[in-house]
Amino acid sequence: MSLPTLNPTDARNLLDQGAVLVDIREANEHAREKIPGAFHMPLSKLDEADFALHQGRPVIFHCKSGGRTASNAPRLAEKLGGDWEAYVVEGGLDAWKKAGLPVSMDRSQPIELQRQVQIVAGSIVFIGVMLGLFVNIGFMAIPAFVGAGLVFAGVSGFCGMARLLMLAPWNQPARTPSA
Repeated sequence: MSLPTLNPTDARNLLDQGAVLVDIREANEHAREKIPGAFHMPLSKLDEADFALHQGRPVIFHCKSGGRTASNAPRLAEKLGGDWEAYVVEGGLDAWKKAGLPVSMDRSQPIELQRQVQIVAGSIVFIGVMLGLFVNIGFMAIPAFVGAGLVFAGVSGFCGMARLLMLAPWNQPARTPSA
């Protein structure tokens, strides 16, 4: 079962009438940029979700670009059950912003982990190629290694670089002083 899509403006109108907006992006994505008032339920924790609090109200799901919500629409619909009016925001947060609708941004939060992986992998490949061209051909092993790692991550779903970046100090939650 798929869920019907709504363009951002129609989604906003439905929210103004009492619908619930659910952000299925992961915590690191949601922390940096979000639609004000959206309920956060990461897709990775969907099995733990309890939508009973929102019973009787339409539910609108969104992610960053609409891809995750579209590809997981059957799973989202199954979690809600058959008695719910539910939708997906077409184009996700990106389309929401493009439509000029409000977004809350916290630039003190790190950028999404996937973008961090892209920046680091791209930098390592670039440096490896430059070293290979101008210093020693043996440095070409560096971009080959990163390329193999990216292929492995795509095939297996395990990204070692992402795991390492999650441990970086800027990706750790801020500690609050204990009383």
